[in-house]
Amino acid sequence: MEQRINVFQKGGNAMQSLHGLGVYLAKSPVGESLLNLIYFRVSQVNGCAYCLDMHSKDLRAKGETEQRLYVLDAWREAPFYTARERAALAWAEAVTKINGGNVPDEIYENARQQFSEEELIDLTLGVIAINSYNRINIAFGAATGTYQPGAHVVATK
Repeated sequence: MEQRINVFQKGGNAMQSLHGLGVYLAKSPVGESLLNLIYFRVSQVNGCAYCLDMHSKDLRAKGETEQRLYVLDAWREAPFYTARERAALAWAEAVTKINGGNVPDEIYENARQQFSEEELIDLTLGVIAINSYNRINIAFGAATGTYQPGAHVVATK
């Protein structure tokens, strides 16, 4: 898709709110690698090419395996995701696809077994943030394929 509007140039002031959320999440006890895995999975669900390109490159640069990225769309059937990752992936999908009601109790209870209340709130904010970025990029287009690993790293200080 051709870029319609460069949101980061033309909407810089508006985008500061999402950036602030990223600064907060960079310090989250959920952890950068798990949040990035969630960002990648939610971007798969939403079909955001720019975010898939970005997060796959960042994940690979941080040591994530190609196998886990290639199979992420079928994580339920794959043996190489931890119980914590599975709970986070189920939670992220449920929050992303929240059509017609609540997140199912079973998914919530499983997430609560793996995450503290603070971590679950942070995980939810991470899902909200990536859904927002996905929708912005899908609406206005982005220069997919040009991302360099670490280009959007958020300072934690």
